[in-house]
Amino acid sequence: MQKEILEISQLNKSYHQGSETLEILKDLDFKVSEGMTAAIVGASGSGKSTLMSLIAGLDSPNSGQVKINGQALGDLEEQQLTRFRGENLGIIFQQFHLMSHLSALENVQLPLDILNREQPKEKAKEALSLVNLSHRERHLPGQLSGGENQRVAIARSFVVKPRLLLADEPSGSLDSETGEQVMDLLFKAVADQKMTMVLVTHDRLLAERCDEIWELKNKTLTKI
Repeated sequence: MQKEILEISQLNKSYHQGSETLEILKDLDFKVSEGMTAAIVGASGSGKSTLMSLIAGLDSPNSGQVKINGQALGDLEEQQLTRFRGENLGIIFQQFHLMSHLSALENVQLPLDILNREQPKEKAKEALSLVNLSHRERHLPGQLSGGENQRVAIARSFVVKPRLLLADEPSGSLDSETGEQVMDLLFKAVADQKMTMVLVTHDRLLAERCDEIWELKNKTLTKI
């Protein structure tokens, strides 16, 4: 039986706007098994990014639970959560979120340095090689194209060999041809490293490359 890497149960999230309560997610249940890739699709404003923030432990639900590799995020203190996130999660954002004063190699190496992992430079070089960027390792983000920056971000996301990779519209800020090339590299890295991935995308063709597709609609997830 496959191990569940991500388990979400009865998740609820709402925000207060003045005297009104805006309900985003309601009684949401979702599981992803080890080594599986799952796409989450849905209309703009359906709550996809909110859900990703909850899975990443960057936001807290009003009720319900998020478990990663058996650990309930709500049971962790802030410092423990930060450490757990660094060791178990890789996150790819639409806007890259690279450190502008660090080279491509230094950006990829950063998570390893924070976790005091052995041979950080060698592991960072290996990760950059997997996204075909060994020749650009000394360049700053400002000297790289959008596609190259996203490849650096992808290398950074899996360099610690995370239990779960979260990708939030990773090709959203790229033109279609560059986006397709970057996604090819992402899916190859996921397959080669046998990673578990949750991908948020508005692109149905991209979603169809995953093992499962879920639609976020009417505040809950339905498998399609």
